[in-house]
Amino acid sequence: MAKSVNTYLIFNGNCEEAFLFYKSVFGGEFQYIGKYKDAPPEDGGEALSEEDSNRIMHVSLPIGNTVLMGSDSHPKFGDVGFGDNFSISISAESTEEADTIFGGLTAGGRVDMPMQKTFWSPYFGMLKDKFGVNWMIDLAECDEDNKS
Repeated sequence: MAKSVNTYLIFNGNCEEAFLFYKSVFGGEFQYIGKYKDAPPEDGGEALSEEDSNRIMHVSLPIGNTVLMGSDSHPKFGDVGFGDNFSISISAESTEEADTIFGGLTAGGRVDMPMQKTFWSPYFGMLKDKFGVNWMIDLAECDEDNKS
């Protein structure tokens, strides 16, 4: 079954402040911290303002046997409200497992991003289930059988 389950928090521009606070409470070091300006430019997309380009695209902080992850909302999607400010992130061990989990959770729900190769993951997708819970599914590791 899935390799890990982590909470993913989404902020409206203060993700870095929040994660520096969490780091001060829990200790440790960020596994990764990147800003929207670090991402490749979107085809046909508008350039982000300096303020928006400095929003956090992704940050991860190990806490015990789990990883607290987060980002700021992307400016083109607007601010998030209560209930949409977190996702449960599942790291699957194979593309088949990722597809099974994704397919199961989308029953009666909404696909926000179909499973696909991205610049940050060999296989990734996002959805909201029929209960309104946001999920992110990705491939934990890319081995020879799982290359896209």
